[in-house]
Formats: sequence, structure tokens, C-alpha cells
Amino acid sequence: MAVVGSYFPGRGTLIEETFLKGKAEGKAEGEAHGRAQGVLRVLEKRGIPTLAETRDRITNCTDLDTLDRWLDRAFTVSTADELFAEEEPGR
Repeated sequence: MAVVGSYFPGRGTLIEETFLKGKAEGKAEGEAHGRAQGVLRVLEKRGIPTLAETRDRITNCTDLDTLDRWLDRAFTVSTADELFAEEEPGR
């Protein structure tokens, strides 16, 4: 008869640590994706056109603080480029 190993959470195994790290990364990616979609939706609902380059920049961003800042700005900007105004050199 073969002995089957069982998994007990909380033992700090490499498998568990890897699983938990992957789970956290997946959660962060999901949050970033949701916030990016929020930025784009606000711009769309306000009738502000966005170029493919702008959409790519927003959807590829993984920094939650940056996405929050862009979401806040999306409610007041006149153009999509104004989202990034402070981040460009010389401004």
C-alpha cells in the first residue's frame, strides 16, 4: 500500500510559500487591472477620446498609487494626456 502525503497549511513549506506568493501577485494584478479599467471607463463616459498608446499605458501600469491618482484625475481632465501631466519631465 502506497503512503500518500497530505498537505497541512501553515507549515511554512516552500510549496506553501510559493503558492501564497503567487496568490498575492495574482490579487495585486487583479486590483491593478480593475483600477485601470476604471480610469478608462471614466474617460469613456466623459467622452474623452483615448489613443491606443494611452490605453496601453494605463492598462500596463501595475502601480496602484499611480492608478488611483489617474482615476482621481480622470474625473476632471479635459484630455487623456492630462492624466500624466505631473509625470512628464519639465512640468
